[in-house]
Amino acid sequence: MAPALDVDQHTTGQVQLENAKSIKVLEELLGKLTVSKSQDEINESSNDLASFINGDIEEEMAPTNAVALLKKQLGNKKDAVARERALDAARAIASHTKISPAVEPYLVQILPDVLTAVGDKMVPVKDSANETALAIVKAVNPNAVKALLPHILNSLRNAQKWQEKMTDLRCIEKLCETATAQLAYRVPELIPVVSEAMWDTKPDVKKFAYSIMEKVCGLIVNKDIERFIPELIKCIAKPENVPETVHLLGATTFVTDVHEPTLAIMVPLLERGLVERETAIKRKSAVIVDNMCKLVEDPNIVASFLPKLMPALEKNYDNLADPEAREKTSQGLETLKRVGNVQNGKIPEASHAGNIATVAAIVKQCFAGEHQGAVDKFPAIVNHIAAIGGQLVDEKETESVSWATQIKPYLVVLAGDADADPIADSLRKKASPGVEEDEEVEPDEEEGEDLCNCTFNLAYGAKILLNQTHLRLKRGQRYGLLGPNGSGKTTLMRAINNEQVEGFPKQNEVKTVFVEHDLDAADTELTVIGWTMMKLKSVGIDRSNEDVEGKLIEFGFKEDQLNGPITALSGGWKMKLALARAVFEEPDILLLDEPTNHMDVLNVKWLEDYLKTNNCTSIIISHDSKFLDNVLQHVIHYERFKLKRYRGNLSGFVNRVPSAKSYYELGASDMEFKFPEPGFLEGVKTKAKAIVKVNHMEFQYPGTSKPQISEISFQCSLGSRIAVIGPNGAGKTTLVNVLTGELIPTKGDVYQHENIRIAYIKQHAFAHIDHHLDKTPSEYIQWRFQTGEDRETMDRANKIVTDADEKAMDKIYKIEGTQRRVIGVHSRRKFKNSYEYECSFALGENIGQKGEKWTPMMTADNAWIPRSELIASHQKMVAEVDQKEALASGQFRPLVRKEIEAHCAMFGIDAELVSHSRMRGLSGGQRVKVVLAACSWQRPHLIVLDEPTNYLDRDSLGALSKALKSFEGGVIIITHNSEFTQNLTEEVWSCMDGKMTPSGHNWVQGQGAGPRLTDKGEEEEQFDEFGNKIVGNKKAKKLTSSEARKKKKDRMARRKRGEEVFSDED
Repeated sequence: MAPALDVDQHTTGQVQLENAKSIKVLEELLGKLTVSKSQDEINESSNDLASFINGDIEEEMAPTNAVALLKKQLGNKKDAVARERALDAARAIASHTKISPAVEPYLVQILPDVLTAVGDKMVPVKDSANETALAIVKAVNPNAVKALLPHILNSLRNAQKWQEKMTDLRCIEKLCETATAQLAYRVPELIPVVSEAMWDTKPDVKKFAYSIMEKVCGLIVNKDIERFIPELIKCIAKPENVPETVHLLGATTFVTDVHEPTLAIMVPLLERGLVERETAIKRKSAVIVDNMCKLVEDPNIVASFLPKLMPALEKNYDNLADPEAREKTSQGLETLKRVGNVQNGKIPEASHAGNIATVAAIVKQCFAGEHQGAVDKFPAIVNHIAAIGGQLVDEKETESVSWATQIKPYLVVLAGDADADPIADSLRKKASPGVEEDEEVEPDEEEGEDLCNCTFNLAYGAKILLNQTHLRLKRGQRYGLLGPNGSGKTTLMRAINNEQVEGFPKQNEVKTVFVEHDLDAADTELTVIGWTMMKLKSVGIDRSNEDVEGKLIEFGFKEDQLNGPITALSGGWKMKLALARAVFEEPDILLLDEPTNHMDVLNVKWLEDYLKTNNCTSIIISHDSKFLDNVLQHVIHYERFKLKRYRGNLSGFVNRVPSAKSYYELGASDMEFKFPEPGFLEGVKTKAKAIVKVNHMEFQYPGTSKPQISEISFQCSLGSRIAVIGPNGAGKTTLVNVLTGELIPTKGDVYQHENIRIAYIKQHAFAHIDHHLDKTPSEYIQWRFQTGEDRETMDRANKIVTDADEKAMDKIYKIEGTQRRVIGVHSRRKFKNSYEYECSFALGENIGQKGEKWTPMMTADNAWIPRSELIASHQKMVAEVDQKEALASGQFRPLVRKEIEAHCAMFGIDAELVSHSRMRGLSGGQRVKVVLAACSWQRPHLIVLDEPTNYLDRDSLGALSKALKSFEGGVIIITHNSEFTQNLTEEVWSCMDGKMTPSGHNWVQGQGAGPRLTDKGEEEEQFDEFGNKIVGNKKAKKLTSSEARKKKKDRMARRKRGEEVFSDED
């Protein structure tokens, strides 16, 4: 395509002559197309016309006249053939292999006429119009979607014919495919119009609109609500679903920044929720507004939604009778006003910086002078440039390269090639808010070899992560890849490693290695050196054992580690081993994802030194701010679907982008857990006295050849802090299952204090919650403990009566000269240094003979049997009574809302979530907290955690670690994560091959030394089963003899004075 005419090259007369020739040719080609009858002739004429108008012509007026001619033929009501041929011509122009920038704006201009033609009575015209509309949508620059979409939405809203609406929806569907990232910004405009189509009277339109709404909502990038999107769409189609969906969303903790597309799908639900009849739904809707708006950064984001939400919130605040609901409404209203910058009740006007009219005015300013005539002559091209510029403003795109790439071809049409670049840069500075003041040029790249210099897109499923972003990497440089959680950092690394990034060099050009420790369950039998050799061979590297051993020793491995099992390596050593494997591949680029996780201080220092001294380029993802400060030379930061490079380390980057600091600070200090005090144990006067004791214990699963654990001896006290470590299959979980009563040992003695309460938090503890997802946490805790016992532990092996137990219970006792069997154990009382138990009996007659008979006896015949005699035959009945007494000794906790909310607050669960949010809507982290709260409801003396690092995030782990340190009872943790236990546990149980070796323990006989514990039970408030406080249940204090004499004297003196004195006063 030739540049625009320049007065220096052509006289005005020549220009007019060229234009006249172009228009004449155009009319001839259009005339030829109109009279074409066979399909071949039609195709040939259409292609000639398309080639001519998109080709090298002096196109000053040609496109303008072409559109005028086509519009005239489309408006010919009498000649259907003329209408059809005009559509054929428009479709051919739009489908041409190379569309001229001078022609593209006119395709947008003709779209409304094409959409109207879809409603034509003649089927050929209707079909041709449908195809032409889709061709135009496909042909137009995706960044010009701002110019295209208003025509489509206007047609969808006002079309008289249902066929036209179907085509409009197909056009939106096509835009979802061709302009995914750009259309995401237009979601607030799309949702209201597509919602109307979902209520169309024509079933075909209704059904198709629903599927288009799903695709439109697929453009919304917000991890917090993406799982609820299907429900939100259902609410638009069926408003009766609003209350249920509000319940689902009420438990969502918003952590991702909220932008216009997210609000666009949420606001229709909230609007309806705020006017629902139920107070609970109005309250919940206000809570959602409050939670969501806290993550809105820019008042412009919420500006267009304020008129929809504020009036409803204000009305509810004035009219709601429930004071608590009114308070929540007030909170939501205040947050909305603060975020929206509402002053004195006046809603501020939304920014118009990206509007076509605003940018078009700036375009005209940039063209002032010699090119002013072209601007006035071709408003369609000016509007097209403004639409693209407006899209870039909305995207907050300020890179001069992006503006020049997108806008220059259209500027050339108006101003020529020489002036296009300065005009593009001028437009960028004037149209983008704040760019002129904050323009900062990043220093040039260092000298050196380019390993990568590419522009690419990246998506995860249907979600756009990066759009037309630039990445340049130099040899030997260290880059930190930083961005908020969920932005796609690891996805980018995996895409680079799998050769899925467009333009990134292939593995045969630049060797890239993604470092991760990928230990499979099948590999656990291998030694370290054997596993390393196997992995190297799998990537085609053939090295001798000596070479590999030498390199591993160079990396700090010891010879006994190399020949030891791979499972014995800690997480830090596994990462080191993965790095050593990567070095053998001689990479140009190392991709490191959280390399310092599980590493101790020495290994982190070793990694820093290795990266600094190696000439390999590295891209690092890490939350370790000290490590990043010491290593990085550049920061590559995720910013609104783009990667932006900042020179320097993390500190320098945070100084320039202060908001980024929050990404990399561990939040452990912000989150706090607290376990309840375990309460007094009778006979336990120090924290060193054993409350669990095991001697020579053995356990073997039925049908196995040898015991899983054997010769196990240990003891636990209230002061125990124990880490259970060992490779997979060493018997750690089996050992703890026996300790907690999940399994019964096949040999050995297991002693537990009669009143002990144990909380066991298993890895699959969440399976219990999965059956109660439609309950709130408060309802779940009430269900679980409503009988006074923990209903989740009913299936423990020590509570299930087996055939062997029944046989043992046949034991005959001789009491008061009669032979009896125990059929029930009901209560216990103190007996010497132990207990005796009240038992009910069956009386035996003709024992051992043919007519043997057992008759249940009356309760008056109950008798007391010492524990030492009863335990051998009725162990599980005795244990059941012990547990009931243990629960009673912990003080009865009323299962009322206030008490449950106070208990859950100790684990950082807001009262809002506890009593008003169903667990189905809780995040994984919140469910973990519910499990911790529920397991500790009975105030346990001993807490057992199985691999807590597998199901807790770093923030929660930090909080849990602090809570366990301050816990007054004993703690046992099964873990592979030394980072978690190193400052927490003092005693280590090392399991290997079914044996357990304790270290660091301080086991004592009897009470041992240390401070004495006191019974705080009498000081605590007590409650009955209905939650009422019990007053006046303290025992009267016994008076000394001198105090009694003094009181008697006082009574006699009062009587002598004539005062009324009662004899029972004392």
